This record gives sequence, structure tokens and C-alpha cells, in this order.
Amino acid sequence: MNTTFLRRTLTAAAATGGAAVLVLTAAAGASAHVGVTPDKTAANSYALLTFGIPHGCEESGTTKVAITLPAELNDAQPTVNPNWTVEKVTEQLAEPRKLADGTSITKRTSQIVYTAKTPLDHELRDALVLSVKLPDTAGSTLYFPTLQTCETGQTDWSEIAKDGQDPHSLKAPAPSISVTAAASTDGHGASTETAAHSTEQAAAVTDSGADARSWAGLAAGLGGLALGGAAWARSGSRRPGGEAK
Repeated sequence: MNTTFLRRTLTAAAATGGAAVLVLTAAAGASAHVGVTPDKTAANSYALLTFGIPHGCEESGTTKVAITLPAELNDAQPTVNPNWTVEKVTEQLAEPRKLADGTSITKRTSQIVYTAKTPLDHELRDALVLSVKLPDTAGSTLYFPTLQTCETGQTDWSEIAKDGQDPHSLKAPAPSISVTAAASTDGHGASTETAAHSTEQAAAVTDSGADARSWAGLAAGLGGLALGGAAWARSGSRRPGGEAK
């Protein structure tokens, strides 16, 4: 076989393999901690927040996940997950809080607690979905400290990066989202995000499968890389000087 062609084939194979390793490493790193993925981030809108629950205590199964709501939120509506029971924890406010409609509240939901009916195996992931109304403070970051309790041990995902600190350096970062500028309104002055609230809640179960779709896309991408490398090798073998002697 032509030496130049062999060298090119090996180089392409190494590059393809290296890319695959980088993609898998990035995916594994992203799934190593409790994270939150919002379907919307616009200020004053209703959003579905999907919390990805991976292993958090080495090889011990997860038994409970307690998600603390930031002070900016008054409530959260949990989406039913057949693998867990769920309850709201409320707290008394130091003083009444006035709402946009002119009414006031004296209590707020401070925490959502999911308890596994059967411990979540450390080799499996699950998704817990909350529906919330985001505050009207665009540019703010909302943190959701999450305590993951396992059959043996627990992990407190509550670290928040200090000014100038790299968030990626944290061992147990708190899940967070950033609130963006408010969505535009329709001709009646009502937010299009608010009008679609009921439809978003109905889609919660579908949205909770985002992790599965991401891994499926990753597998398809790696398959494409492998097929592309093979096709390149075959085309090279038909070039002058690329045939075996």
C-alpha cells in the first residue's frame, strides 16, 4: 500500500477517534452533576425547568432530591413523575409580599422535595420538571441549591462561584439559570409566554426526555464520524498509487 496514503488514513482515523473521545468526555462531564435546563428564560414568563438527576454518591442509589427555590420565586408546580412522590415545603415570609395583581402573600414555597419510590440506580438518570413564573428582573441569575440524598451518603449541590471565580472549578455547583429580557406582547397586551402556559405544562413529560434525545444525537453524530472516515478511506484506495502492490 502507498506509504503516503497509509499515513493519511491513520491520521484521519486518529482524528476521528480523538474527536469521539472529546465529545464523550464533554457529555460525561455535563452529566456528572445535577443541572437545570429551562425551556424559556424570558423575564416574567412561565418556564419549565428540567433538573437532570445523575449519580451523586458514587455507587449508591438516590433516594431523595430536595430542590430549594430562590427567594425571587413564590411558588413552583411540580410535574408528576411516576418514579417519585413529591411535596412542597412552605415558609412564612418576614413581611407580606405584594404581587403584580395587587394581592399579597404571607407564605411562599421554599422547597420542592422528591422522594424516590425505589432508589435511582447510580447507572441511571432521571429528570424532574418544575413549572415556575420567572421574575421580571432581566439579567439576574437564579440559583437552585439541591440536596441529593442517597442510600449511603449525600451530595449538596449548593456551591455558587464568587466574583472572578471560574464556575467550572466548583465541585458541587448549584443548578442555575439566567433571566433574559422579557418576551414581546401580543396585540391585547398579554404576554405570549403567559398565554401559552397551559400548553407548556401539558408538554412537560415530553420535555423531560431531553437527556435521552441528547444522548441519541451524540450516538448518531459519532456514527456519522465513523462512516465518514470509512468512506474517505475507500475513496483513497481507488486513487492512482493507492492500490496494493
